Order: sequence, then structure tokens, then C-alpha cells
Amino acid sequence: LQPVESGGALVQPGESLTLSCEASQFNVDVYAVAWFRQAPGKDREWVSCISTNPGSTQHADSVKGRFTISRSKPKHIVYLLMTSLQPDDTGVYFCAAKWRPYGSDWCSLAPADFPSWGRGTQVTVSS
Repeated sequence: LQPVESGGALVQPGESLTLSCEASQFNVDVYAVAWFRQAPGKDREWVSCISTNPGSTQHADSVKGRFTISRSKPKHIVYLLMTSLQPDDTGVYFCAAKWRPYGSDWCSLAPADFPSWGRGTQVTVSS
């Protein structure tokens, strides 16, 4: 499985952006998907995760209330809607996937737990 991220851009503080994580082999019903981000000189940071249990999502405290992860089954896509963006949200955003049985609540904050990764998409928040 090779996810591909898209949607990164240069935006101003307060604006919104939606990232997409897509793979043609993606049956989103049986893949837990997480978003991570990495700012220059910093470690990769967990942002959000969606499990294979419908409606089960998790978000980091730093983005809770501003970011929303969701899935579109017909389009094999997992989205990350980002609102009220701030300069601290700047970084390369990666999606990562791991097969899990349908209905599992499993999600992880650890990059090492995800075997499939995209190459990332750049998000820059600056005035």
C-alpha cells in the first residue's frame, strides 16, 4: 500500500485547508490511518488517527477542535480538515496506514506502528 498525500499549500493564519490521503488499493474500512507532521528541526509529531470502527477518531490536544479526520469510502480517501491554522501548524504532513479488521478501535501515536507511509505534503502558515 502506497498512500499519496495532497492538498498542502501556503496559507495565512486563520485560514483553512483540507489534506487528502489516497491510495487505489485503499479499502478504508480495514485500514487505520493517521496523520503526522514534521516541522524543520523537530521530531515527527502525531496529529490525528481514524480507526476502522466507524466514527472512532482521535486528535492531538494541539489540534483538537480545529482539525477533523474523516474517510470517504467510495473515493478511497482519508481527509484532514484543518481550520484556524496557525504558524505552529507549519510542516510536512504525512499519512500512514496499517491494516486492521473492520470494527477495531486500534489507533496509535507511534510512527513505528504504521508500515505504510506517503511522501508528505507541505503546509506553510505564514502572513
